[in-house]
Amino acid sequence: MSEETKQDLADRRGMETKVYQPAEDSGLLAAAVEARGRGRFLEVGTGSGWVAEQAAREVDAVTDVVASDLSPHACRAARRRALGDRGGDADESEQSAIDGRDAAIFDVVRGNLVEPFADSAFDTVAFNPPYLPTDPENEWGDWMEQALSGGESGRELVDPFLDTVGRVLAPGGVVLLLVSSLTGYDAVIDRAEACGFAHEVVVEESYPFESLSVVALTQTPPDPGER
Repeated sequence: MSEETKQDLADRRGMETKVYQPAEDSGLLAAAVEARGRGRFLEVGTGSGWVAEQAAREVDAVTDVVASDLSPHACRAARRRALGDRGGDADESEQSAIDGRDAAIFDVVRGNLVEPFADSAFDTVAFNPPYLPTDPENEWGDWMEQALSGGESGRELVDPFLDTVGRVLAPGGVVLLLVSSLTGYDAVIDRAEACGFAHEVVVEESYPFESLSVVALTQTPPDPGER
């Protein structure tokens, strides 16, 4: 792990010890969702739920929103956001929904990647994965580590996501995946292509220590000659 990456981990732990908060990469993914999101929408690894909220409130082409995360802390934070409470008591927010005072603008599901969901369930799946390459000897093992660390390669979550996300995509669906140069852009694209996806860049930004891109992945039709 580079010194800059170590500092980034430390800085973000200092801001929030359990739940990933919106940052530059979140804004970039939200911009891609605004450009390409539609239909039934899933955000994997939602963190605080900010991108899911943007999809629900700002993207007219999106009809329904589901946010998922493995972290129970992230799920609670996202649930509060879905109920319009960004910092209040979760129990009070949920009681407001029960009483009819508030209605959640998106659903929250706790689960690992796309495991909880049915086949062909979503028209759009968005994912800002944990991507900071991390030396196993330096991992902390806390929830913020899991929200930030992509393992030694930076692709510890990216690869299994690409291997399985096609199952939950509806015909003609699109995956919006944030990719950092720290994880090896070409390696991610090679994996996506091996999983049967075509790709195009939707938005990208360069920063002092990394470049970020959101790629749109669509399933390539089978070659008639392979049938």
